[in-house]
Amino acid sequence: MKTLISVCGSDGDDSSLSSYALEIAEIVGRLIAQRNGILICGGRGGVMEAACKGAKEENGLTIGILPQSKGEANKFVDIAIPTGIGHKRNFLVASAGDAIIAIGGRWGTLNEISFAMIFEKPLVLIKNTGGCVDEIIGGNLMHDNDLLFHIVDSAEEAVEKAFELCKNF
Repeated sequence: MKTLISVCGSDGDDSSLSSYALEIAEIVGRLIAQRNGILICGGRGGVMEAACKGAKEENGLTIGILPQSKGEANKFVDIAIPTGIGHKRNFLVASAGDAIIAIGGRWGTLNEISFAMIFEKPLVLIKNTGGCVDEIIGGNLMHDNDLLFHIVDSAEEAVEKAFELCKNF
């Protein structure tokens, strides 16, 4: 059975989304595909589109779990799943992955990270990608020493760690 990796991060309308975070997302997608994994995301723009683009460059399979309709899917999504449930779809994005990689992000990403924590899913946060990911890493959102996530410095480390954690999950 193939490994499913959920990639969470800012949509394209996030004014603080950096080119660095998009570059990291694209590399993450490429590396997931190279390892024969399936990329799952919210299917829209920004980090999600960059990750899907990277996966498609390596002939990977991408699944977008969309808030409303198939028309919201970015052009790199292979399988668009329209939910009609808006942001509640974040639950599905987090629960579908064998592991979750988070890049930057705002409230939706924070929601997916929270679900990953609740489900005790393998969760990898990539440093210096901005948004809620850096706030969590910096201890600005939660001060609980029992939080179960892994902090990495690069896309390569993130994908390696996600696949490694899936073996133990």
